[in-house]
Amino acid sequence: MKKKILIVEDELIVASDIGFKLRNAGYEVTGIAQSVESALEMITWNKPDLVILDIFLKGPQTGIDLANHLNKQHIAFIYLSANSNQEVLNAAKKTSPYGFLVKPFREKDLLVTLDIANFRHESYAQKSTNEAEILSNLLNANADNQRISLQEKVKNICIIIQPYIPFDYLITGFIKPDDVVNQDLNFLRIAYNEYQIQDAASFETITKLDHEQITSLKSRTHYDVVPRIYNHDGFDKLCKTDSLHKVIMDRFNVRSNLQFPLALFPGNKIFSFCFYSKQSDAYLTDHVELLSRIQKILIKIVEGNLTKIKPNNEIPIKKQEGINLLKPLPVDNFGIIGSSYQLLNVLDKVKIIAPEETSVLILGESGTGKERIATSIHHLSRRYNMPFIVVNCSALPALLIESELFGHEKGSFTGATEKRIGKFEQADGGTIFLDEIGEIPIELQTKFLRVLQEREIERVGGKAPIRVNVRVIAATNRILEKEIAFGRFRLDLYYRLYIFPILMPPLRERKEDIPALVAHFLDCNNKKSNKTITGISSKALNGLMNHHWPGNIRELEHAIERNYLLSKSEKIDDIQFPEAYKTEPDFKITTVKTIQENERDYIIDILKQCNGRIWGAGGAAELLNLPPTTLASKIKKLGIKKEFF
Repeated sequence: MKKKILIVEDELIVASDIGFKLRNAGYEVTGIAQSVESALEMITWNKPDLVILDIFLKGPQTGIDLANHLNKQHIAFIYLSANSNQEVLNAAKKTSPYGFLVKPFREKDLLVTLDIANFRHESYAQKSTNEAEILSNLLNANADNQRISLQEKVKNICIIIQPYIPFDYLITGFIKPDDVVNQDLNFLRIAYNEYQIQDAASFETITKLDHEQITSLKSRTHYDVVPRIYNHDGFDKLCKTDSLHKVIMDRFNVRSNLQFPLALFPGNKIFSFCFYSKQSDAYLTDHVELLSRIQKILIKIVEGNLTKIKPNNEIPIKKQEGINLLKPLPVDNFGIIGSSYQLLNVLDKVKIIAPEETSVLILGESGTGKERIATSIHHLSRRYNMPFIVVNCSALPALLIESELFGHEKGSFTGATEKRIGKFEQADGGTIFLDEIGEIPIELQTKFLRVLQEREIERVGGKAPIRVNVRVIAATNRILEKEIAFGRFRLDLYYRLYIFPILMPPLRERKEDIPALVAHFLDCNNKKSNKTITGISSKALNGLMNHHWPGNIRELEHAIERNYLLSKSEKIDDIQFPEAYKTEPDFKITTVKTIQENERDYIIDILKQCNGRIWGAGGAAELLNLPPTTLASKIKKLGIKKEFF
């Protein structure tokens, strides 16, 4: 069945050329729109599978405005743009496009981008079917609806929906229009699948407010009777008044809020879910839509016992003294240490993606635990009893990397005295983890792309392709967008991998996990050593908390082992760092460049390769597949001077 594509482009010559290329490639073009208004009308009459969308259009609305409509209708789209400033680019990225084409582009670029966009959209549609699993889990967890307390019901809801609707604090309770919350339960996330349940008494203890003060705050607290999202400035404005929202923001360091009230119950009561997150942009319209689709089952669960709320023995919040750390803190199901919200968000993503077959790209600095996350994804997947092959791409010699990955036949090159089975064949039926994927030479990336697209490889010296059933998990500490701009990483491969990215937070952004990590590493050293260290001093712990950790968790592990060996008592009294780490490292904050800046840097790099030559064989225009006059015009427009290359 032909894919239907709508072109939204106000330059008719460009739009007609795109339409011609698409029809030749077997696509059905549903129309060409020059404005947002006409595009919305065309979508009403003939809904496309995908929209090719220019950012700047005729009329008061931009392509970004249309993108928001497309997201609501779950229609995939690709942006077109000649140039954009930083503000426009950031706004475009927030709409989560399925691809980006920079004018001028080649027909091959267009078709590859469409292929990737279709693949990503199908993967997203497959992921959305998890709603059926959510409903099933909610029903199973609350099967004995009449006998389970409301407290347990809401806790079950928390665990089931957390991976899809992130929150660090949750208020649930009944509200009446123009009245206060008259009965509520609060849930503080303290670890993976673990929540501290707070009733009214424990909430008073934690906030150090008495019953009268809390009642007064509730009377001044605004609760919506329709779903509402408060991100960024919206949440700051909500918390400016002396209200319960402000108390929760100050006490639990939350930065955004999603309020979702259910339908009316007897007595005009509304049962409300009030989610809070430590991220300032945590909530999207997709979250509201998901809650709306499962609203009926949520109502059914709550209706089972409107008044049966049983008291619960609270888990006290302990101050972080950090002196006696002999007994490690609990480790979650994945075998990963920590309970910071940044790490828990990563684990939520692992839970979502592990059962799927989708490729995963893990991003983050060296030493943040990317391989541990890849291992967890494999162990939680359907392939858990099949091979898990780890390949460090940066450690493979450039001349041997193809043979290592894909294998070779006997006699295929000097020294190939026997047939070799490559890493992809070794991983057949299981998972291959390609660490530092950014190190793969660009000439080999085409073969790697073929594995992702066709699920087949070809050995060096081989005569026929070999089918492989492999799930790919890749990781890199490089900024791949920058590698693409300099021609070192293929754009089509990037989009093939970037279906489900997971960003690992650096240790300096999750320092609350350091005490738990220290306890774990001390325990590991105790098990392999003849001596026992029972903990560390407050001074030593403060030294660890104040360090910048350029080497992240790996550096912390080595620091604990080194100071463990140096310690002459039962506690580590002080922390010694190598000379290289005594001064604050020069870390530069990486900013996203505009398309125009990336294009400028790329052209300068090509000109350097061509020794400044634009025209003729081997010139920059030939390498860029552009007419020399067009390239000369771009050089002038982008302010590229001869001394730059």
